Amino acid sequence: MAGWGSFYRGEGLEEEEEQQEEEEGAEAVADQRFAGRDSLIFLVDASKAMFESDGDAETPFGMTIQCIRNVYTSKIISSDRDLLGVVFYGTEDNKNSADFKHIYVLQELDNPGAKRVLELDQYRGDEGRAHFQENFGHNADYSLGEALWACSNLFSDVRVRLSHKRIMLFTNEDDPHANDSAKAKLARTRAGDLRDTGIILDLMHLRKPGGFDISLFYRDIINVAEDEDLGIQPKESEKLEHLMKKVRAKETKKRTLVRLNLHLSNNVALSVGVYNLIQKAYKPFPVKLYRETNEPVKTKTRMFSGKTGSLLLPSDTKRAQTYGKRQIVLEKEETEELKRFDSPGLFLIGFKPLSMLKQHHHIRPSQFIYPEESLVRGSTTLFNALLMKCSERKMMMLCRYTPRRNIPPRFVALVPQEEELDEQKVQIAPPGFHLIFLPYADDKRNVDFTENVPASQEQVDKMKEIIQKLRFKYRADSFENPVLQQHFRNLEALALEDKEEPEQAEDLTMPKSEQMSQRLGNLVDEFKQLVYPPDYNPDEKAVKRKQASDGETEKRPKVEVSKDELRSHVQKGTLGKFTVPVLKDACRFLGLRCGSKKQELVDALTEYFTER
Repeated sequence: MAGWGSFYRGEGLEEEEEQQEEEEGAEAVADQRFAGRDSLIFLVDASKAMFESDGDAETPFGMTIQCIRNVYTSKIISSDRDLLGVVFYGTEDNKNSADFKHIYVLQELDNPGAKRVLELDQYRGDEGRAHFQENFGHNADYSLGEALWACSNLFSDVRVRLSHKRIMLFTNEDDPHANDSAKAKLARTRAGDLRDTGIILDLMHLRKPGGFDISLFYRDIINVAEDEDLGIQPKESEKLEHLMKKVRAKETKKRTLVRLNLHLSNNVALSVGVYNLIQKAYKPFPVKLYRETNEPVKTKTRMFSGKTGSLLLPSDTKRAQTYGKRQIVLEKEETEELKRFDSPGLFLIGFKPLSMLKQHHHIRPSQFIYPEESLVRGSTTLFNALLMKCSERKMMMLCRYTPRRNIPPRFVALVPQEEELDEQKVQIAPPGFHLIFLPYADDKRNVDFTENVPASQEQVDKMKEIIQKLRFKYRADSFENPVLQQHFRNLEALALEDKEEPEQAEDLTMPKSEQMSQRLGNLVDEFKQLVYPPDYNPDEKAVKRKQASDGETEKRPKVEVSKDELRSHVQKGTLGKFTVPVLKDACRFLGLRCGSKKQELVDALTEYFTER
């Protein structure tokens, strides 16, 4: 809340802010069952059929290794705390905790790193195929049930808490135990055990001569998460990009921002999860390391009194606000109570046609809601009924939205969206409601403009021609952040011990001047003749402006406030109206030593004039 500051000044403000963030973060998850790390095991068929290629195409095994490598590199950047592992089945040699035949655990569940990526690179290409046959070999007398058992043991051996356990099975054999009913029965039994323990088994089936028939064996083996559709199975992958698309759709855990109830009336409510479909990408925060051991440094913050220098305990700190020449001190519980406006939840206000939602109502990125059947049974059925009727009638739901206790409520519009699948039967748009934040009346302002445009119709028409020539279809996914791309390329080259200079990322945000000039032709010169006088030289004016800014003679105007004015503002409690530079100059003029934050400057000036 703006204007509230600590009654005692010290070095412990960061600790209090971190504690507040932890409290708010704890409220974001309704159930502790969802806490923990994500884990993923790549179970790869290593039989001879996986190493056979059709012509110049890459082998299914090579495509699988490349796909796993891409997941590793992306995890290093996005989720380096996740656990990944690789298991081969159908090898001559074996390596696993239960000593199963023809099953080789190449990498146990652990954090992704450069060493693991370099190990996978040994099995790429023709040299990798020969290296694999030399080290592991092939044997078709394997048991898929034992391979699943070995993967289950890997999950059990992990010491940390796991929230999301998934196995991805890569194979191009649609009926591995066609001649052995005992092994087929064991595989179905082990798959059922995985399902009962919350381990999800996904099939990443690859191309096979004659086609891959899931109904022969794998329809009874694979299982899906609660929010996935069992009836929709992607087609077999023939190219790496198709395989990567399926893997990316599966390997990322759908994390909720918050789980809460959508109240349709006083007696009817369903449970939903709120998601971010798009997340802004940032550079990872730097980690401070101890010089001698290269281990992360743990920081500890303590609060000290600015007057006596003595150590302060949390019970010694208060929050205060100066109001009417009085300093009102509040307890921590009282300040927390001030932040609580409403209980968390979505409360239905009514329905409106979609046509009433305008583009200028968009004030911040939208969110997405999806039913949570695990919290309230029957939520999915009621949610789907709402979604179908809103889509049919082209209506939106207006709701009051309070995500957490310490956040003020917002009015939102729930816009329906039906599910969309691509040609590979991979979901590209999930079914649910987009949560659009609506503006308050205070968020809108009237812009005063004159109807008399200071330009002739000829000038306007010429500018229209220029705009038409430079129009293009903008797509957000066509432009990558060049700073982030270069940063991660440098990290990848450093981690993978690449001796060569990292490849420079192409800056796609730079305007294509040559193409623009070709499109415009003489339109720019014609526009200059219509708008500027004959002797106008914009380059010369820019040079003069630059020289003036570089010189020492030009100075910015300095705002000065007298001592009497400062005293008057302190008495009225309106010091916060001044900017930080003005407050700094006032403190420097009075010889006050304080911090650089606005609240610290205001407190120092208030204390100075209160004592006098």
